[in-house]
Amino acid sequence: MVNISVARLCGYLVLPIALAFSMPCHAQPSKLQLAGYADPQGAISIQYNGDTIDPYFALQALLLARENGLDISPYARQWADWLVQRQKPDGTFDRYCRRGPVWAPCKTADADDALVALWLKFLDTMPAELKKNPVWQRSYQKSVATLSHLIDPVRGIYLVSPVYQHGLFMDNLEVLSYRPKPGGGTALLDTKKLARNIHTIFWDKQARHFLVSTQSGQDAIARTFYPDDIAQLFPLLFKFDHLPTDPHTYYEQWMHQYRATWLMQSHADFSWGLVAVVALDQGDPTSASCWLRETRAARNTSHWIVTDEVARQILAHKGVTAAGPEVSCQ
Repeated sequence: MVNISVARLCGYLVLPIALAFSMPCHAQPSKLQLAGYADPQGAISIQYNGDTIDPYFALQALLLARENGLDISPYARQWADWLVQRQKPDGTFDRYCRRGPVWAPCKTADADDALVALWLKFLDTMPAELKKNPVWQRSYQKSVATLSHLIDPVRGIYLVSPVYQHGLFMDNLEVLSYRPKPGGGTALLDTKKLARNIHTIFWDKQARHFLVSTQSGQDAIARTFYPDDIAQLFPLLFKFDHLPTDPHTYYEQWMHQYRATWLMQSHADFSWGLVAVVALDQGDPTSASCWLRETRAARNTSHWIVTDEVARQILAHKGVTAAGPEVSCQ
């Protein structure tokens, strides 16, 4: 188990108490820095100086930054203006590849339900701008309609797309994290009912873990860190309250089982900075510090995405530095 001793300072969880007073308090949010990711037109690439844009990751990164005290205003409106111009008539979005100076559609979105929900959630972070911007308003209403068309009327969860008629656990948690403004999302599922349905559909009582999909045959496929293991941590990222135990115990059990595997991901896959943000939220800055140390060489490589960069800046904003060589991170 991860041994966690918790103190609160400036609204953050830090460890231990003796270190709390050496960590800075931030009266004002730090400004998010996305040099190398954001271009002058507002587009935000997946990777540093990358040639691919997936709106899902840009939205995930900006929302994560804002929810953890970073000022995203230098990028938020420009990104919204850039993306809204590229929303398709059916309310969905593509992924984009650089063709010289132009970003051109090159793939459909990986999952329409999560992406559209994050877009709505993102627009809701700028209520004043949304209220006075008719282009954003039309996009908002179109997106609500698009998301409502992805409801599975039998199981009461959201489906990946009109083409792929299965539900994904992590996608549905992301949809759940969108709380429609009053009167703005009446065609969508009630969040309390959706939460119950997610638990009913995806919790495997016998195996005592969450299934990643409603697709059959999952037991015949070897488990991997993504999507199987990381999916078990997603409920903590979105404060999902249908857990088999209390969040603190649930987190400790996940870290005990997967911590070493997570810290090695950047050697061959992506760095998974989202986990470091969850660790800090759960009062475990030691694991967050270890992530900073173990992924130092991965920054701005093919193993580092914009969400990882945001996670690194969140940790810096909250006073977390890389673990020293004397710290055992295994």
